[in-house]
Amino acid sequence: MFKRYAIYFTAEPGPLADFGAAWLGWDLEAGKAVPHPDLADLPIPISQITATPRKYGFHATMKPPFRLAEGYDFETLRDQTAQICAGLDSVTLEALSLQRIGRFLALTPVGDETKLNALAASVVEAFDAFRAPAPEAEIARRRAAGLTPSQEDNLMRWGYPYVLQDFHFHMTLSGKLAKSELPTIETQLSEAIQPHLPSPFEIRSLTLAGEAKDGQFHAIERFALGSS
Repeated sequence: MFKRYAIYFTAEPGPLADFGAAWLGWDLEAGKAVPHPDLADLPIPISQITATPRKYGFHATMKPPFRLAEGYDFETLRDQTAQICAGLDSVTLEALSLQRIGRFLALTPVGDETKLNALAASVVEAFDAFRAPAPEAEIARRRAAGLTPSQEDNLMRWGYPYVLQDFHFHMTLSGKLAKSELPTIETQLSEAIQPHLPSPFEIRSLTLAGEAKDGQFHAIERFALGSS
């Protein structure tokens, strides 16, 4: 049914999840396109701003998308996801904040991220048995972005460069923006999303997601973390 799977953090149902889905134009939970909000004075349409992240939905990646390894099936993955999440601790941070990451816009945590980074590392390691080796074309594409030695090591060991010491929690809200457009888009988005940002910011569950044949990601099931 799905080409690839991933372990995401997704916002609990509520105003932030609703805004994120509408902003991107794709409701991960419902598995359908939704209308964008009507924001005035943007230099380019929201559909253009969000074209790159739309297929993934409103999320933060914990275990990057992977193809199932030989010998594993969806039922086993689903059952193990429930068991793994039950053994992990929830995490509480001060808040979420809209920030620039290069020329992208994303929500990032405020506060000490030590426990969050440890959670992400545990997820990467716990699910790696389910991951089929990345195709050579995918490895070459990752390398073309220019990797540090540690990112290269991650790519070869875990199939993705930006994990463990190179992990940075973020919920992507735009593609790469032109320098001339970035300040206005950031201001408009900040004003629209600020009322929905949680304080404190809690991670109490993780979501098993899947990439359908059309390339869109769908939330399959949400699993509570054991200490939630």
